[in-house]
Amino acid sequence: MKPRLTSFIPAAIWFVITTFLLVIPGADIPKANFLDEIYFDKWVHIGLFAGLTFLTAYPFISKQVASKKLLIKICTSFIIYGVLMEFVQKFWASERTFDGWDMLADATGCCAGFLVSNSWRLRFINRKG
Repeated sequence: MKPRLTSFIPAAIWFVITTFLLVIPGADIPKANFLDEIYFDKWVHIGLFAGLTFLTAYPFISKQVASKKLLIKICTSFIIYGVLMEFVQKFWASERTFDGWDMLADATGCCAGFLVSNSWRLRFINRKG
């Protein structure tokens, strides 16, 4: 059974929040020196993209129609989205810059989301059988 469209509402909301955070003007982002020392920005990117990957995969997992191949496609799609958003920041977002480290953090988050999603997929499979 396929997941209902409404089961993707959390993922859609998270996608809108992520997009908003990635394109708000740089001047609107709070600055704190101690946060730079712990690479807080990169941790935010990892969390945002892990959330995107997991929340998009979860409806498929909960209906037990998720395959590892599907989860890889979801992960890859959001990695591409992260790369594209860096170009959006470079060319269209006010006071934002292109940052390769952000792309790496985005990809790391996607891979973390994939690992959690695949773990949940296997748990659902084992519970079923």
